[in-house]
Amino acid sequence: MSTTHVPAKKSQWSWRSQAFRGWVYQGIAIAAIISMVWLLASNTLTNMAARGIQSGFDFLTQAAGFDIGETPIPYDSDQGYWRAFLVGLANTLRVAVLGIIMTTFLGTLIGVGRFSRNALVRGTCTAYVEFFRNVPVLLQLFMWYIFLTELLPDSFDPWQLGNFFVSKGGVNFPGPIWEFGHLIALLGFVVAVVGVIFYRRWAIKRFEATGQPVSGFWIPVAILLTGTVLGWLLGGAPAEFDTPVRGDFAIEHGSAVTPEFLTVLLGLTMYTAAFVAEVVRAGIQSVPAGQGEAAAALGLSKGQAMKLIMLPQALRVIIPPMTNQFLNLTKNSSLAVAVGYPDIVSVTNTALNQTGRAVECIAIVMMVYLMTSLATSLLMNWYNKRSAIKER
Repeated sequence: MSTTHVPAKKSQWSWRSQAFRGWVYQGIAIAAIISMVWLLASNTLTNMAARGIQSGFDFLTQAAGFDIGETPIPYDSDQGYWRAFLVGLANTLRVAVLGIIMTTFLGTLIGVGRFSRNALVRGTCTAYVEFFRNVPVLLQLFMWYIFLTELLPDSFDPWQLGNFFVSKGGVNFPGPIWEFGHLIALLGFVVAVVGVIFYRRWAIKRFEATGQPVSGFWIPVAILLTGTVLGWLLGGAPAEFDTPVRGDFAIEHGSAVTPEFLTVLLGLTMYTAAFVAEVVRAGIQSVPAGQGEAAAALGLSKGQAMKLIMLPQALRVIIPPMTNQFLNLTKNSSLAVAVGYPDIVSVTNTALNQTGRAVECIAIVMMVYLMTSLATSLLMNWYNKRSAIKER
């Protein structure tokens, strides 16, 4: 009679349990990190106190006492430093968000253009990539700043196209006089975005079921326009604009974007788009050539094959390195201080010089870039999971 040996069951809390040992090692590592951070902070505060250097974040409630050239949100010099930091953060996010959107479109177009059958288009895209990615971004910022502040006409004699004015003072254009109806129009746009998301899901399911593609561009655009216009009409259809006019020394009234903002936005967009183009090109090349041949055998045009076959499969290769480029663009916006754009770094430098709270000011900047980078990574990781090819 044979007996079967049954191995003893490991206890969940036994040292022989790999999971338990993992938790112990992680706890030790976290405790060591916390101890090091506490030791550094304690020594720093002790040394600062010994030298009579003030510390703490209480200065944030004190009056800033300095003006900021561009204020996307209301700001007055009598308000606290916290408000000044908030303005700097808004300026940084304005460049980062617009730059990411523009970089995505421009970089994708250039990356796809590298595969064009037209030699002129292909050569132009290649020349763009080789030029902009091999010139340091700071030099490109200086190049754009010189162009926008030296080569353009003076503010009292600007270039004019209708109600648009271009000069060394920036670009002036008609701006809406904000009313409650504009908020309703914005809500209509948000509702339309939700509608576009549901439409895209329906379109994908229909394509998978029937093989017949539906409009992925014009119908979403129509939905967005319809929702926005309906919200605008429900809000009373406000249509009053503040139109810029030519003054004796400068352009008066209307809305404007400064040359400093344009310098940072264009410089970072053109520079980062060159890297995004290479990411897109590498992603497309990673798709087996047989996929394109199969698409051609089915009668799809080169544009349809790129849109429906190549790019969707290339996304799993494109998204991770493209996330890095988005992070680089956001962090490179700190170079805006070189051309006088009041981003979070510029505002922090002014606050540091006035208050002497170097550790606190640097900590605020570090937290701003850390949080923006983590938020970008979280969003792109979510999109990467949604775009991953799912096994059936």
